[in-house]
Amino acid sequence: MLTPPGMGGKKYRITGDRYPRMRRPRHRRRIILTLVAAACVLGLGGWGTLQLIDVFGGSSTTARATQDDKKCPRPGSSDGSRAKPVAGKPPKPAAVTVNVLNATQQSGLARRTADELKRRGFKIGKVGNAPAPFDKKVKGTGILLGSKTAAAGSLKVLSTQLVGAEQRTDGRKGGDLDLILGDAFKELTRVQDAEKALALLNRPSPEPSAAAKC
Repeated sequence: MLTPPGMGGKKYRITGDRYPRMRRPRHRRRIILTLVAAACVLGLGGWGTLQLIDVFGGSSTTARATQDDKKCPRPGSSDGSRAKPVAGKPPKPAAVTVNVLNATQQSGLARRTADELKRRGFKIGKVGNAPAPFDKKVKGTGILLGSKTAAAGSLKVLSTQLVGAEQRTDGRKGGDLDLILGDAFKELTRVQDAEKALALLNRPSPEPSAAAKC
C-alpha cells in the first residue's frame, strides 16, 4: 500500500501497470486576478490615447477656427461690423456728353442718332464722320469710347441706348464720350428698354456681406 504525496492521505493499491492520475491543484483565483489586471491596463492605455488625441486635435481645430475667423469675421466682431463704402450711382443722361461719329457709308446717320439721343436727355457734342482709325472699319453696331474713369459710370449709361455696342477706353482727359456707329447699326435701343436698363443701373443689387460670402 502506497500513499503518494498530493493524494489527500488516501491509500491506493498499486496493481499491474496502472497508476492513479495525479493533478495539480488549480489556481483559479490567480488567473482571475491576472485577467482583471490586464483589462485595467488596456483600459488605461486606451483612455490615455484618447486624451492625447483630444489635446493635439483640439489645438489644431482651435487654430483653424482662429484662421477662419480672420478670413470670415463673425457677426458683431470689429472686422465684420465695418461697412464697405457704397459705390456712387451712375450719372444722369443730362450729365453725359456724347460725340456721335459715323463710321458707315450712310449719310446723315450721325445727325439722326444725335437728335434721338438729345430727346432722351443726353448732351450732344461733336457730330460728324469717324476719324481714320475707325472710318469704314467698324463692322458691329458701334463702339462706345471714353476715359478709363468713365468705364464704371457714363459708359454704362450710354450703353443702355445701344445694346451690343463694344465698350473701350483710351487716355483722354475729358469726360465726353464717343459713339461710333458701325455697319450693323440700325437704330438705338427702344426707349422703353433703355429706360428699364437705366433704372437697373440706379438700383444695383446689394453686395453680399462678408458673412454671406463665408
